Amino acid sequence: MHFNWLAFAVPLFLLFIGLEYLVAKRQKKNYFHFNNSVANLNIGVGERLLDSFTVGGFYFVYEYLHQHFALFDIQANVWGWVGLLIATDFVWYWYHRLAHEINVFWAVHVVHHQSDDFNYTVSARITVFQAVVRTGFWSILPVVGFPAEMITTMLLIHGLYPFFLHTRTIGKLGWLEYVLVTPSHHRVHHASNPQYLDKNYGDMFIIWDKLFGTFAEEEEEPTYGLTKPLDSHSFLWQHFHGLLELLMATQRATGWSAKWAVLFGRPDTVDPGIREELENRFLSANAVERSVAHNKSRRFRGYVIGQLAGTLLILFSFLLLDQYVPGYLQFLTALFILLTAINCGALLEQRQWVLYLEIGRVGVLWLALYAILGEPMLIVLGYIGALSFWAYFSLIQKRYFRLIYG
Repeated sequence: MHFNWLAFAVPLFLLFIGLEYLVAKRQKKNYFHFNNSVANLNIGVGERLLDSFTVGGFYFVYEYLHQHFALFDIQANVWGWVGLLIATDFVWYWYHRLAHEINVFWAVHVVHHQSDDFNYTVSARITVFQAVVRTGFWSILPVVGFPAEMITTMLLIHGLYPFFLHTRTIGKLGWLEYVLVTPSHHRVHHASNPQYLDKNYGDMFIIWDKLFGTFAEEEEEPTYGLTKPLDSHSFLWQHFHGLLELLMATQRATGWSAKWAVLFGRPDTVDPGIREELENRFLSANAVERSVAHNKSRRFRGYVIGQLAGTLLILFSFLLLDQYVPGYLQFLTALFILLTAINCGALLEQRQWVLYLEIGRVGVLWLALYAILGEPMLIVLGYIGALSFWAYFSLIQKRYFRLIYG
């Protein structure tokens, strides 16, 4: 069998997260909070899943641009790889800087900065929308002359490095602080302190920030998260609130020039009252406070952790065996994983409609069983469905929230 060995990045990252958690406990530091960690990992699960469907498209873009528009024919030798590393990091700096300075890019990048914690789980906060935008920036590389094979390999290496920057357990690193982006530099980037805002955009080399005047050294303890905290752990809200705010701000602008100015203006020019309006429309009141009160229950935490652990196991198996999973089963697996990620966020928000997500997940499992086992399962599934329908209205609906939320 031919396995997709990149799937082992999932347990490897979980191992480092576990080690960081143990180190933080040994240092007697409270760097991890239950709701934040679950929300962060949920975002990562969604990104890894959707990336498995989109990565081929990104490769096609690089290949097409290189074949038709390459200015030079750069070879995969030592100097070619060194040049690609420097070029990739330079392009990343400008992508990252513009993602903080232009609304249409910030609306998708904001997801990475929503967590009030700063640990390895935060590195998972990447969305497929952000991956699409980054691909647009990196498309300059094949036009310069770097082959698609080199670019995709370099992006894997380059994407691995920043994972280790998202930690508070590592202090300053001596002379490396003058050359590389270190955890200290990246803590500044994720801070909401006024003196730290819009600083340290570099991904691997800190020289770009020093060259272009966006460097700040870590001096006082950073406060993490957005300047206006999100106060939500919803999988859907974390993904789409930035886009919804931008959409509403654009609709309210009068004239095309004003709308253009909103789309490509700075994030601090968007009316902050828009988010409050959207929160009143889409979020339940005091969800965070109620969630904090309920998630102290061991039963509740165990149920959420069980869902997340099961999703990670399914995701790992799906990525490992993707060559052997037929298309219909890929779709059902992806749907089940996404529903579970949304479900975990809804549980953290204490949403009443979470029960319907549970029913939807069971329905997807039934379809998967039928797709795998064929016609004989119809009778069994019909019986199970009728029994579940009766159980829902007679027992489950009345007792579910009491069982889960305590």
